[in-house]
Amino acid sequence: MFPIGDDNSGRQSFPIVNTVLIATNVVVFLYQLLLLAQSPRQLEAFVFKYGAIPFELTRGIDTPPTVDFPIYLTIFTSMFLHGGFAHLIGNMWYLYIFGDNVEDSMGHFRYLIFYLLGGVAAAWTQTFLDPSSRIPMIGASGAISAVMGAYLVLYPGGLVRTVAFFGFIPIFFYLPAIILIGLWFILQFFAGLASLGVPTANTGGVAYWAHIGGFIAGVVLVWLFRNPDRVERQRIARRMHRAFQRLERGW
Repeated sequence: MFPIGDDNSGRQSFPIVNTVLIATNVVVFLYQLLLLAQSPRQLEAFVFKYGAIPFELTRGIDTPPTVDFPIYLTIFTSMFLHGGFAHLIGNMWYLYIFGDNVEDSMGHFRYLIFYLLGGVAAAWTQTFLDPSSRIPMIGASGAISAVMGAYLVLYPGGLVRTVAFFGFIPIFFYLPAIILIGLWFILQFFAGLASLGVPTANTGGVAYWAHIGGFIAGVVLVWLFRNPDRVERQRIARRMHRAFQRLERGW
């Protein structure tokens, strides 16, 4: 199952922060492609330099290639690196679908801080469970998992348009967020359990516990960052929109 859209009828403002985050990730990835075109070794050095490496974070040391700032800040730079087109497109699509309404519920600045804290929680969760790993953690997945956790809390009954493929035949339907995101979290959890004690490189390069940590952080932090007045206005707008839809169908 793959989400392709959600109900934006209650959104009150343009998601400027979400848009900038997506654009920044794309620009950084284009720079990665430029490095790859010049030399694969340059791209590898870039990733090892700005990715978050558990071995370095747990020891407070920066092994070559080094950065010109405290090693702990690589947690933030790592959120804007991606390992390929599929990694980038998947992450940005989920952020595009779920991030705008979460930003609207918090306000722009609060959402930015929430997003970054979700990424921090994700990185430290993975680091805690694999502290000796020398493999760079990269990608926005952890922060986006926090966004999905917040979305689940704010809009558990929100309908998400979803596509599933039966062979080559696409089937389109709507699922409540609590089912779609709940199933996603369950899959991440069991994949995370299966990955315990297994090097990340041998699990498809996916840091499942970063997803889990980010998601749990989002479920908790949303209560601190949401703006109750904004959330209530969203709910009123959604109810009015659905009421008008019912009237139109009645006519």
